[in-house]
Amino acid sequence: MISSLYQRTLNVFKVLWYGGQVEAMAWWSRKQGLQNEGKRSVPKGLWIKCQHCGETLFEAELGENQQVCKSCGYHIRLSTRERMDLVIDVDSFKEKDADLSPNDPLSFQIDEKKYTQSVESAIKKSNGMKDAYIAGECTINGTKVEIGFFVFEFMGGSMGSVVGEKITRQMERALKNKRPCIVFCASGGARMQEGVLSLMQMAKTSAARAELKKADIPYIPVLLDPTTGGVAASVAMLGDITIAEPNALIGFAGPRVIEQTIRQKLPEGFQRSEFLLEHGLVDMIVPRAELKTALTRVLSWFGYSK
Repeated sequence: MISSLYQRTLNVFKVLWYGGQVEAMAWWSRKQGLQNEGKRSVPKGLWIKCQHCGETLFEAELGENQQVCKSCGYHIRLSTRERMDLVIDVDSFKEKDADLSPNDPLSFQIDEKKYTQSVESAIKKSNGMKDAYIAGECTINGTKVEIGFFVFEFMGGSMGSVVGEKITRQMERALKNKRPCIVFCASGGARMQEGVLSLMQMAKTSAARAELKKADIPYIPVLLDPTTGGVAASVAMLGDITIAEPNALIGFAGPRVIEQTIRQKLPEGFQRSEFLLEHGLVDMIVPRAELKTALTRVLSWFGYSK
């Protein structure tokens, strides 16, 4: 009895210590009677539940662990800025083509919402990003590279005309400066609001990648969760060395669409990184904490080092 009381008291002080509040007494609803007796209210942003194993995690500790669950190793999605900070040397990134932004060539509208309104909403949601890709030059452990990141916060990282143009320009800079080219892929595919113009970016970026191959300039895609659709069918799968994060969803059509089409149950873990590695579609699966070191090692294989 004393031990139980001590444990409850300790739990209360733990929450208070981290800035929380505890609802210590039951409350009565005038309309419904007694409800939620003894329920505790923990402030938002203090704890998070792992969507893979269900473990409750302290958010501050999760941040220190690069958003990787300490219990099961599940990789929770990072924001684009967090991703950049993870691999780029401090103060080395110089953004290119930041002024490019999408227009509305098809005057697209769905459910009374115009494409231009969707873009404005995406800019706010992504904290000022002008489109779903950010690129520039930087160093990774001292090695100069041309690097780019799909911005999944911006319309699901969809590839439209601006994204395709930015990737192409990035590859052209890599060719001109003879630097390795790295693309972090996280995308739902081609952007339907731009119709065939977005599909054209698959061919455009693939052609730019072919020029890198002719010049023996290494191209390294890093596949994140998710990498699907037109992006998976183009730049994501054309690497000299293809790296993936653990358990990332990678494929053209989603597994549910495939199951509905072929009317068959897919194998366990189908279209996840581990399945693709087993079948030879990716070369390496690298945990997030080891990614910068792994990229440095891969660059050295091609003769690029500090």
